[in-house]
Amino acid sequence: MLAASGFLTIGVFLALVLSRRVSVLFALTLVPIAAAVASGFGGRLGSLIADGLITVAPVAIMITFAVLYFSLMVDAGLFDPAVTRILRWAKGDPLKITMGTALLTLLVALDGDGASTFLITVSALLPIYQRLGMRRIVLAGVICLAAGVMNMVPWGGPTARAMAALKLDSSQLFLPVLPAMLAGILWVLLAAYLIGRAERKRLGVIEVAVADRARPTGADRVRYWANAALTLVLVGCLLAQLADLEVLFLVAFLVALLINRPSWQGQQELLTKHAYNVVLVVAVIFAAGVFTGIMTGTGMIKAMAEGLVAVIPDSAAALLPVATAITSMPFSLVFTPDAYYYGVVPVLAETTAALGGDPAAIGRAAILGQMTTGFPLSPLTASTFILLGMSKVDLGDHQRFIFKWAFGTTLVMTAVALVTGVL
Repeated sequence: MLAASGFLTIGVFLALVLSRRVSVLFALTLVPIAAAVASGFGGRLGSLIADGLITVAPVAIMITFAVLYFSLMVDAGLFDPAVTRILRWAKGDPLKITMGTALLTLLVALDGDGASTFLITVSALLPIYQRLGMRRIVLAGVICLAAGVMNMVPWGGPTARAMAALKLDSSQLFLPVLPAMLAGILWVLLAAYLIGRAERKRLGVIEVAVADRARPTGADRVRYWANAALTLVLVGCLLAQLADLEVLFLVAFLVALLINRPSWQGQQELLTKHAYNVVLVVAVIFAAGVFTGIMTGTGMIKAMAEGLVAVIPDSAAALLPVATAITSMPFSLVFTPDAYYYGVVPVLAETTAALGGDPAAIGRAAILGQMTTGFPLSPLTASTFILLGMSKVDLGDHQRFIFKWAFGTTLVMTAVALVTGVL
């Protein structure tokens, strides 16, 4: 019963979002609330929602100050020189811009954290896309593809969860799939090329007048280099994980205010200007907390995992790793990372071991899609809404645009993993 309720809830949610009948915020809250009441959990609704909100609160706090920080840096002109250089290199060619987006994301995403990757790349690249008239959905889609593959690094969420769930180390889980990951990177670059070529065909090569930007002088020059140094320190602290992300962004934002907007009036103007973006993104993150709190607290997620495992016949055991790899990406739209890696993967691995297979193969298969190529499309992860909120792209549009490319990444990596014998 719970499993059926869970699958129905997910199905209704996706149908509403993809059809654009209601807003994501509305679907994330009303659908699970209705499901909880219909399943007999109406009396626990308050505690279920509270648990979900507590879970996403640190992310919401981090996003609040991160959006404010990068908005302040954009206003201060920190990214203007980079934008100018990219425009000069690209010479108004959308294809070069798209390829540059993929390459920049691949580098930034080495930290294994999707949230910071999206914050940095969208802040740096969105002005370029707007200047050339390129579609924001292309920006979100290409960043999604590149960040997804790089999320496979051992310190990223999927691989770390898989290692913990199956008690494996990176030499057993990550290193064997490294050739598949490299193939995934090549596929992402190919996809970026094809998407960029279509964008160039739509727009043509645009003549962009790139004015020589005068070097800041005096106090402005000091302020520019102070902002650059502060941002580099912040990125370094994010990479080194010296503190929680929300703490790092809070401190960095306060320092940035002292550098750029020391007066009360200046600070009020900043908050007023960017309040809409902050509220829009944070509200959706809290709504996602309601969704995951109810789905997890009612036991629907667990029941869905057990139901899926129960229908797998023993004769299919040899095919379990391949089936896990192929389905891992679509399942990112259904299962939270914790539910999948700590609920589904161990059961599949145990089943494989009992039938004479290698349980590590299930872990390798899982990281080829679940929360790697799938996480920037999933409504169950807060970072998805960071990407979409900052690029101002609708979730349904984003999923329709990039799903085939993301699923293609998983299929390419799975094929290489099969050829190299790690599945």
